[in-house]
Amino acid sequence: MTNALVIMPTYNESLNLRHSVEELFKFNPNVSLLIVDDNSPDGTGELADELAKQFGETHVLHRTAKNGLGPAYLAGFKWAFERGFERIVEMDADGSHRAEDLPKLLAEDADLVIGSRWVSGGRVLNWPFMRKAISRTGNLYTRVMLGTSVRDMTAGFRVYRRSLLEQLELEKISSHGYSFQVEMAWRSLQQKASVKEVAIVFVERELGSSKMNSAIVLEALWLVTKWGVARLFGRSV
Repeated sequence: MTNALVIMPTYNESLNLRHSVEELFKFNPNVSLLIVDDNSPDGTGELADELAKQFGETHVLHRTAKNGLGPAYLAGFKWAFERGFERIVEMDADGSHRAEDLPKLLAEDADLVIGSRWVSGGRVLNWPFMRKAISRTGNLYTRVMLGTSVRDMTAGFRVYRRSLLEQLELEKISSHGYSFQVEMAWRSLQQKASVKEVAIVFVERELGSSKMNSAIVLEALWLVTKWGVARLFGRSV
């Protein structure tokens, strides 16, 4: 688990961040953490600075505006490259990704390891039936359009090898919302990367507000359709 950096993007997560950080280091004492805060008005950035003083391997990247999940992760990747990290983890700050599942992901030998809700053994807690149905349907549509066998392309809990990220031409990434996860996984598969899915338990947040909205869903639907059509006609995107 050494030389692994966990990136946690945050926006208005002051109710969840401390617990998420404490849980991370409880189960993963050998990782480093980068909190990427998009100028949260609720004091998340200030709390992140306090946690960085408390936990020696915690760092904070303050950004000036909220402009999406994708750009936040791309900024985190750049920070990780500059400091020589070889394993780079994406993890939510709201507690939905359990820190106790991370050792399983880090133990796998693959270019991309996805913490999957929709493989055997994976579970989602505290979601209503309709939200589960939407997620499963969205992932099925993505698999069909992009011709992949990965069952949870939208998953946000994952581990990348640095060597893979450096191949992906990150400057070409066009997604801002949760479609960023689909695009990153798809581009990884196009590079013939080794990809493994590991069953996790996803827990719906108890505090704060979800960042999911109709604009994010529409962006994902449009981009997956565009990429799928390009694939069918043999065009690069």
